[in-house]
Amino acid sequence: MSPAAPAPAPATAEKQQQQQQSPLLSQPLAWTHKAARAFSSPTIYPPTLPFECGGAREFSSYILYALIAGVPYMLKRMFGFSLGTYFVVAALLALPIGGLSLVAHSWIVSAPTEQICALPNEPIETYMTVLDKELKAKYHGYNKIPMDEFFERYFDGDIDLNGDALKMFERRYDWAIFPLTVRVAKFFVLQWIPELLWHSKKQDETQVRDHYDRGDDFYAAFLGERMVYTSALVGDLSRRETLEEMQDNKMRDVCERVGMRSGDRHLDIGCGWGTLVAYAAKNYGTDSVGVTLGRNQTAFGNARASEWGVGDSARLLCMDYRDIPRRPRYHRITCLEMAEHVGVRKFQEFLLQVRDMLEDDGLFYLQIAGLRGAWQYEDFSWGLFMAKYIFPGADASCPLNWVVGQLETAGFEVRTTETIGIHYSVTIGRWYENWMRNKDVIIKSYGKRWFRIWEIFLAWSIIIARQGSSTCYQILAHKNRNAFDRSALIRSPLGFEKPSGSA
Repeated sequence: MSPAAPAPAPATAEKQQQQQQSPLLSQPLAWTHKAARAFSSPTIYPPTLPFECGGAREFSSYILYALIAGVPYMLKRMFGFSLGTYFVVAALLALPIGGLSLVAHSWIVSAPTEQICALPNEPIETYMTVLDKELKAKYHGYNKIPMDEFFERYFDGDIDLNGDALKMFERRYDWAIFPLTVRVAKFFVLQWIPELLWHSKKQDETQVRDHYDRGDDFYAAFLGERMVYTSALVGDLSRRETLEEMQDNKMRDVCERVGMRSGDRHLDIGCGWGTLVAYAAKNYGTDSVGVTLGRNQTAFGNARASEWGVGDSARLLCMDYRDIPRRPRYHRITCLEMAEHVGVRKFQEFLLQVRDMLEDDGLFYLQIAGLRGAWQYEDFSWGLFMAKYIFPGADASCPLNWVVGQLETAGFEVRTTETIGIHYSVTIGRWYENWMRNKDVIIKSYGKRWFRIWEIFLAWSIIIARQGSSTCYQILAHKNRNAFDRSALIRSPLGFEKPSGSA
């Protein structure tokens, strides 16, 4: 990669006036031409300003370790306590020191020097209109606003956008910064950590029902006809597939991956509105059961199964996953983007339960959202926003190595893994388009605040999934038993049917 080009001089008053009179520029400017290269598929939402943020590469673990060891040692010298007490104090202070180090570093870190584009260096008024006088006094001209300050004040009505949210977020590094503010730290300590440590049945039930029982019309406004709230799969790169086509691609892919056959007992944990349950029963002849805590989802899914003529072989149960009857065992178990809500503390217990419910020759399909290990500070900002407003309690979104390790510890053998973040980006892009088309209906039924929360969630997440900040993994696993017939899962090597040559 080449170094970033020098930032252009501040815009003239005439240029600022022209920009304020018109919405966000719809076409990339000269400084983005190198970044906005043509993508090979019309279905992808291409980046226009793929700027890199500071993060793990700039954060020194050695300095952190020195602080964790050095601060307690200074206290030991000051107060003269014993070596044993020193280790106790070091253990107690490790997390606070680590947290404060991240907070401090997030405010002082510089962007990486290796960039493929330069920021346009436009005033904040190009992107938004700040209505609150006190806020405008702090953030005007070239003063960038912390991202959490922006979305909180946008939700409160103190800021309006000067154009489309997605176009604005493509250029977010020109108007926003991503430090860990006091507000973010307070949410992390007082809400996120307690939820991570607890995850009781009551907590999970309250969070799920408050979220998913808001109203089916709310979710239909962006999920569309299929009512599937998980990543779809792009099947044809040569054209712009519809959301429904892509969700059908995904459901077909899942059923084929686990080898669903007529008569198989199939369990879908966290089934949402039950579309996969009804799809498997209708197209593969399975006896499918879906489990969800959402009352509206249960009613919707059972009605859909009846409508599709599979009411006897596809049914939804409204219950906590911990209460699922474990016998008879299931030939196929699927879990699509629900395991995140199980939580880190309960994850191993959940996998052991799945293993106990699965037949010895059965297959387990896990589709789970995850985060990249080589984090950037924007990843933290987005993740905590999601935890606060969109998916509370979904703290088991982790890097792939953690998920695979948990599966292996629980007695599974991981057969295949695939990262489908770019598919998720396209899926969310279709959701965003649906949401914006239904803007007036949503505002009328749920108010401007709810519309704005989902507007930012969807616009930002298109980019987050595309750039790998958060992604999604498809994992196929089975019990790690000596007698398992692994030969049944052999697939032909790529290019096997049309060999290009031999060694």
